Amino acid sequence: MKTADIVGSVDIEQIELKSFSRSMAEIEWLLLILVMLYYLSPDSQVIDPFGMIVSLVAFSFFILSFHYLNFNTRQTRWKLAVETWVMIGFISWVLLQTGGVSSPLLNLYLLAIIASAITLGKVITLLEIGLIASFYIYLEVPLYSESPFTLIDFSQIMTLFSPFLLIAYITTMLAADVHYSRQMFKSLSETDDLTGLLNKRSFNATLIKAAKLAKRYSQPLSIMVIDADNLKRINDEFGHKAGDRLIIMLGNIIHDCLRTSDIIARYGGDEFVVLLPQASSEKAIEAGNRIRLAVQNSSFDVEGKRINSTVSIGISSYPEDADNINEILEKADESLYRSKEAGRNLVSHYSYPESEDVTQQTAVAV
Repeated sequence: MKTADIVGSVDIEQIELKSFSRSMAEIEWLLLILVMLYYLSPDSQVIDPFGMIVSLVAFSFFILSFHYLNFNTRQTRWKLAVETWVMIGFISWVLLQTGGVSSPLLNLYLLAIIASAITLGKVITLLEIGLIASFYIYLEVPLYSESPFTLIDFSQIMTLFSPFLLIAYITTMLAADVHYSRQMFKSLSETDDLTGLLNKRSFNATLIKAAKLAKRYSQPLSIMVIDADNLKRINDEFGHKAGDRLIIMLGNIIHDCLRTSDIIARYGGDEFVVLLPQASSEKAIEAGNRIRLAVQNSSFDVEGKRINSTVSIGISSYPEDADNINEILEKADESLYRSKEAGRNLVSHYSYPESEDVTQQTAVAV
């Protein structure tokens, strides 16, 4: 096991959110430039020029503060939502100053709708469509002030507003399809094809988060590394299909012997790794021996022959064995090798001195 790979683990969601944030910044700058171009055009009609300048400066400051003054902070979807709400408010103010629904800048609402659909999904986009519709009606109603506002008038307003609804619907549908495909690819990239368990990359990301929580709340945490003792022999004698069946069997047994809060992954080949949150050394050793005995008592049939196996297990725990993620895995790995060297089918914990009898201190040997 190469524990250095833990350092390279990244939060995929953060990468996605940061990409969305960059796109949102570009959309906001585009919105600002379009409004400035209209304001500077010779035939522009602005009710309150000074108020327009103030709003342009305020919106510019908002973009800078959200995207450049806090560039080291974690990105969240609520920040993206706040940005779209501010965009809607800014556009509505601009429309009030430039002719309401008759303003040539009315279609700027589409920028907020598209940005929301791509980054925030259906529900938030529908809420923002409702907000935009409220502003639209507010801007349109004064045109009907000379006579009572009727249901027919409302229907006419909604007909004029329908292109915004259509674009919002199409964009959200496309964004939902892209999101579904992205989630499928993400699931495939984080799952081991053979066992359906987590793979190395997704386990590393999970371990980083669990280690941070354990350290923050002073909770114990244990790591268990499990290795089949005779996979090579089974592959040589019965073929790789039999070896695959062994790996699947081991994955199922390990899963059934653990708590629902424990995380199991196939780390590669016949090696499995288990994260046991809030598990002390004693609890981890109990779980390890439970797995070891379950594997020892299990078998499967290949061409009329019963195939069985054993596993060697190494365990290390936080905080007694290590202070950081890499050391926890390294010491669990060292404990695994100790089990192998002592005769296999053993559970070894790093806390026990190497000078003492491993089989007495950490395992029940067969």
